[in-house]
Amino acid sequence: MSETVSIEDQPLMARWCRTMFVATILTGSFLLFLVQPMVARMALPRLGGAPAVWNSAMLVYQALLLAGYAYAHWLGRVRPRAQAAIHLGVLIAAALWLPIGLIAMDLPADALPALWVPWLLGLSIGPLFFAVSAQAPLIQRWFSAASGGGDPYALYAASNLGSFAGLIAYPLLVEPLMAVHGQSLLWSGGYLLLIVLVLACATRLPKTAAVDHVAATSAPPGARRIAHWIGLALVPSGMMLATSTYITTDIVAMPLLWVIPLGLYLLSFSVAFANDRWLADLLTRIAPITILLFGGVIMGGVNERPFFSAGIALVLLFMISVALHTALYRKRPAPDRLTGFYLAMSAGGALGGVFAALVAPVVFDWTYEYPLLILAAGALVPQMYLFGRFRALWMGKGPAKHVALLAIVCALVILTGLRIGNPDGVFGEGRQGLVFLVIAAIGFVAIGARRPYMVVLAGALVLFGGYRSLEFSLDPGARVRSYFGVYTVRNTPGPNGGTRELDHGTTVHGIQLRGSPERERTPTTYYAVGSGVGQAMRAAPALYGPQARIGVVGLGTGTLSCYARPGQRWRFYEIDPAVVRIARDTGQFTYLSRCLPKSEIRMGDARIALSHDAADSLDLLALDAFSSDSVPMHLMTREAFATYGRVLSRNGLLLVHISNRFIDLEPVIAAAAREGGWSAVELKYRPSSLLVDRASASDWAALSRDPRAIAALRAGDVEWAPLVPRKGFTAWTDDYSTILPLLKGF
Repeated sequence: MSETVSIEDQPLMARWCRTMFVATILTGSFLLFLVQPMVARMALPRLGGAPAVWNSAMLVYQALLLAGYAYAHWLGRVRPRAQAAIHLGVLIAAALWLPIGLIAMDLPADALPALWVPWLLGLSIGPLFFAVSAQAPLIQRWFSAASGGGDPYALYAASNLGSFAGLIAYPLLVEPLMAVHGQSLLWSGGYLLLIVLVLACATRLPKTAAVDHVAATSAPPGARRIAHWIGLALVPSGMMLATSTYITTDIVAMPLLWVIPLGLYLLSFSVAFANDRWLADLLTRIAPITILLFGGVIMGGVNERPFFSAGIALVLLFMISVALHTALYRKRPAPDRLTGFYLAMSAGGALGGVFAALVAPVVFDWTYEYPLLILAAGALVPQMYLFGRFRALWMGKGPAKHVALLAIVCALVILTGLRIGNPDGVFGEGRQGLVFLVIAAIGFVAIGARRPYMVVLAGALVLFGGYRSLEFSLDPGARVRSYFGVYTVRNTPGPNGGTRELDHGTTVHGIQLRGSPERERTPTTYYAVGSGVGQAMRAAPALYGPQARIGVVGLGTGTLSCYARPGQRWRFYEIDPAVVRIARDTGQFTYLSRCLPKSEIRMGDARIALSHDAADSLDLLALDAFSSDSVPMHLMTREAFATYGRVLSRNGLLLVHISNRFIDLEPVIAAAAREGGWSAVELKYRPSSLLVDRASASDWAALSRDPRAIAALRAGDVEWAPLVPRKGFTAWTDDYSTILPLLKGF
């Protein structure tokens, strides 16, 4: 067999080979980001829909990605053809785990996601994910070898385009069009195609060490440079997760919103590592301005214009990611040090994910990681002076720059004092823009001088929202954070005692009237007497006698407990220990202590807990497990309704809270009822006055396998209406579900 011909000697072959390498790296990256949401979707029925499941899954993915990059870096020590033989062996060995899916494993009812998710996912997809994650840096190194030392970094842009395509394809195409079993076969077929493409790339590698153009000949990077690489990768990675948390916690909990930050993060790599440099250079130049202006805006009022604020946060994330990834590109080593460079980047990305997803929820009681990462971005982003006079000011040797810095500090101190002493004066709504312009003007003078710029940026973050958050943090018991969200307790004074409110981000989880014992026992918000669940609870003694057995999925503030009657047996299912502490242990809300002091609370995912309960052990089950406007799909599938039917008595009632700002859940319930043999009605409660008992508009569906129970419920209120199935809509199953056809306004 003849010696491999250099690609540079034959233009047509060079283009064909480049296309082959690009196709290989695109395929691998596409599979890598397709498998992440796919396997998390597979795990929902087994582990539940807790956010901790996704957080733990992300930790597994990042650990496996880091391991794959470390393996690719180690593999660079051997000859290119030997690298190919070893890696093909790894790919083929990992193929033993096909078709991709979760291994059979029975989990206990009290399974902790932080412990079980890494174990389950590691055994199920660990070898496959490890093998695919390693191919991106390897293929770039092989391209440099096959091309006689060509620059491989442009292929990294192609890699992230593939990642972006895989990420977007799952919620928009794969999940709506295919069941989980079909998704598994699709991914398995893609993996076999990847092996073929890697084999094709391996045939283009030089045979002998003498023509190995990627032997490490350049000087190794120092510890400081490696640390800089890690820092430049850490901040955008953490910022991506922090942005997702921030906008879904404090701005708007819109479904599929988590896809956008991750997609923009991946696109930033494609811009930063592209051959055409004009866009990356332009965005990097204006990034310090964007960070200064948008950082202050996003920390200000967000509830009044949530979609505008979410857009600002996403633009800020993209600008930071492009600027810092461009800085990484500018500091890239020679191709012979490529795998070590990507290993440092992977380590930084993993550390950013660990900080934002695991450390921050434990250390902070609010999303403080968000402004902290904005500050870190300001410290790392490349900066240029806007005008020559500003450069002369900060670069001069005289006292002018010290005077300027002192003036900036004094101005910020004065503004901060006005904010603390008279927040409704200078910082009133009508003058907010004026103060913002003052901060912006000071900041423009400081751009290019790192220390003054950081002082102004920190001041803006504090003035336009950071101080307000610190006030809540300094108030004992006002705010609690867990892996499931940020909970804020707000007190509103009033003539009869006022109210106390529990908010989960921007969503109200419960309001209690304060003052007399009678007021404190009044059900409010979505659970008022006129609501669907309120009517069902009042009808329970007549339907099931004085010893009715009641179950509630989702504790909240414990409002529903005030429908309890002597002799009834109640049990709550709650996944978040922080909610239990707020409702029962801190004394901030007294529903449980006044109405059901010895209530039974089962901890863990409700579907898993109910699957371990005895058959015919409940007469009425209220399902209110929605966290903000997100939908726990695994609680709405045909298999889940079969679990509810097993636990309920034959004439039992199932109440499902389906109020949602973004998704029409009525077709889901109607289809599940039709296929499961349930009779189903719906009550859309619209209170005439929101001020009397703080009632809220709500939509509740009631289901029973005994039509007589539904008839008895409707006899008490003629406003119950039959649920009408949507034509052509089939019930969700553990194997298939999608929210796209249900999005309101689409």
